[in-house]
This record gives sequence, structure tokens and C-alpha cells, in this order.
Amino acid sequence: MLATRIRRGKSVALATAAVMVGLTAPALTATPAAATTTAYDSTYYKNAIGKTGTSLKSSLHTIISSQTKISYSAVWNALKVTDQDPNNSSNVILLYSGVSRSKSLNGGDVGDWNREHTWAKSHGDFGEVTGPGTDLHHLRPADVQVNSTRGNLDFDNGGSAVTNGGGSLVDSNSFEPRDADKGDVARMILYMAVRYEGDDGFADLEPNDSVGNGSNPYMGRLSVLKAWNEEDPPSAFEENRNQVIYDTYQHNRNPFIDHPEWVEAIW
Repeated sequence: MLATRIRRGKSVALATAAVMVGLTAPALTATPAAATTTAYDSTYYKNAIGKTGTSLKSSLHTIISSQTKISYSAVWNALKVTDQDPNNSSNVILLYSGVSRSKSLNGGDVGDWNREHTWAKSHGDFGEVTGPGTDLHHLRPADVQVNSTRGNLDFDNGGSAVTNGGGSLVDSNSFEPRDADKGDVARMILYMAVRYEGDDGFADLEPNDSVGNGSNPYMGRLSVLKAWNEEDPPSAFEENRNQVIYDTYQHNRNPFIDHPEWVEAIW
């Protein structure tokens, strides 16, 4: 059953209309994510409720580290369930492009979809190993060519249009997803930063405010990811995906989908 989400005190950004010739309405800015409550607050998240900063991050790390791990080969079939097109059960929705594509077209050829590591597997050098390399909370189906264009780039604003990228942009050192995926990307990256803290044989993954992080266990740009989290709140698709991973596969949750306001509370 999907977690019930109740928003408290949601602030709404309003543009003031110009009333004199020559005046321009102020630009809209993202407002902080509203506090939420979910059906899991008194159970799954009970040791995190009310905390902030490093205390909240530590509590969430302990909570979400209890998970069932799957193999990289098993990811193929899992993604066919977690990312199923709600309007066509034969298809999956592809990250970055938003294209609905046949589940059977998984592979490595042009026109196929493959397994995108949103936290690039070279950033911390964890590859496809069971653990961070197979964690469904950051693995998504993506068009082979669009995935190749993203490569291991950090995330930031700006660039030129990605061919068949649904509005995504790329430049020499960063990738900007289409607007509908920006919040998803931010919450996936920050999940990884909380889940993998260097205490289980893998690198301590952390966000920073840089691009060009290469093989270092960092992913940027944090300030942009925070803005994306605010601008693109969790969708029904994203919430359903979180629930399926919890119920059927890993039995852990992405806390930033349930509580997007926790991004600001930690960072």
C-alpha cells in the first residue's frame, strides 16, 4: 500500500503582476519542500522523526541500510516492474527522455534501453558489484544512446540539447535532465549519499558543489540538486516506484521521496 502523504503548511510562490508599464514581475524561486507525514513515520522512520543535520542523516543511514540486495542480472527484470508504464504494462518509462519503450527492448543496441546508474558507478569505483552497483533506488532504465551521452557526468544546469533526450541538456562537464526528472535525480543521488557511508566495504559517497568529480566518490552539484528537489516534487510514478522497491525487492525506502523536506534538513 502506498504511503499516505500529508503536506503541512505548504507555501506557494506567487508572481506579482506588473501594474505599471516597464515593470517586470519578479522571477519565481523554488519554495522549501513542505513538511510531510507518512504512514511510515511511526514505524519505519520512528527513530528519525524530529531530527535534523548529521543526527538525521545518521539515523536514516541506519534505517535504510537494512535491505535485501539483488544481483546486477536481476536488475533487468526488476526495472520492468519498478518502472512500468502505468498506461502500458508492456513498456517501461525511460529516465531522461521520458519515452515509453517495450520491456523486451532491453540490451545494448541502438533503440534499446539499458541500466543507468544515476550515481555514476565510476564515482567511487563501485562498478556493478552487488550493493551500490545494483541498488534499485538509483538504477533506472534509459535509452542506450542518451545513457551514453550522460556517461559519468555530474549534474548541473546548462548545455546543448541531447538528441532524443526529451529536453535534457549536456555540456563538457555536466548533464541536466529534463524538468520532469530533475527531482527524481536529486532524490536518488542524495539517497546514495545517505545509504553508502563507507562502513560496508564501499566508498563513502557524498554530494559536493563541484562538477568534474571523475572517479572520486562525489557527485555534484549539490546546490543544483537541492533546487531540483524543490522544483520537481515526488510524482505518483516516483512514489509507486519507491513502494515497489520496498515491498518486493530491497525492503528499504528512499526517505527523500517520503520526506523531500529532509534534503534541506540535512544539507
